Amino acid sequence: MPQNVYRSLSVRDGAKIDRDTLPPPRHIGAVNWRGTWELYLKEVRRFLKVYMQTIMAPIVTTLIFLAIFVLALGRDVAQHVPGISFMEFLAPGLIMMAMVQNAFANTSSSVIISKVQGNIVDVLMPPLSGGEILAAYALGGISRGLVVGVAVLVAMAFFVTIHVHNVGFILFHAIGASMMLSLLGIIAGIWADKFDHMAAVTNFIVTPLSFLSGTFYSIDRLPENMQIVAHINPFFYMIDGFRYGFIGHDDALPMVGLVVVGLTNALLLAVGYGMLRSGYKLKA
Repeated sequence: MPQNVYRSLSVRDGAKIDRDTLPPPRHIGAVNWRGTWELYLKEVRRFLKVYMQTIMAPIVTTLIFLAIFVLALGRDVAQHVPGISFMEFLAPGLIMMAMVQNAFANTSSSVIISKVQGNIVDVLMPPLSGGEILAAYALGGISRGLVVGVAVLVAMAFFVTIHVHNVGFILFHAIGASMMLSLLGIIAGIWADKFDHMAAVTNFIVTPLSFLSGTFYSIDRLPENMQIVAHINPFFYMIDGFRYGFIGHDDALPMVGLVVVGLTNALLLAVGYGMLRSGYKLKA
């Protein structure tokens, strides 16, 4: 703490304060690790406090999806992979869908609620850079996505045989996909001025891209022109790579998926950092 601050604190309402009782100065350094960690903890505690809504609800919703699609289509859909049932094919896609939707919801709701309520200033005033704020929010969204993914996986294991073909692909796409939607949620939350704008992003971008990414089917069953459209969708690669990690089946080259997910995250990182650093729609 600067010496003039000590001097100003030495007298309060005419009473002297012993300088030895004051806390020592804290040196932040190049990166405010403590501040970033505390903001991350705030984001994690926020979704854990309402776990019935943020964790239990996605489990129930995903199991309902599983039951509906298996009961309605399971017997009529030919096996996509020899020795793998439709339920086993469907499970990784449903797990990934639950993860990304919750990762997006965590960061987008946190940012837009803070803006609407006016307490976003509590995040902007502390000595945190744009990169540190971005990292804390994104890690919070990744954490929620991974927690939901593990919870849904455990619940599905009671009904579906879970295969593990490649742990590395499972972890990479689980973290990469959660990061992608966390960053997209931050960008959407900064851009949105009200909840209607956020609902538009969810209804017209996140939900369509999630449902049209091969979550419930193999894109080999689509017409050729629709397969081209599917390959443009980055959500397709994160679900396809995640499914490959479980059952060893892929509709695209696995390495292509790694590159697409990595580049998409790099682009979203750059956009999110630029918005936070410039104070776009956050600072007067």
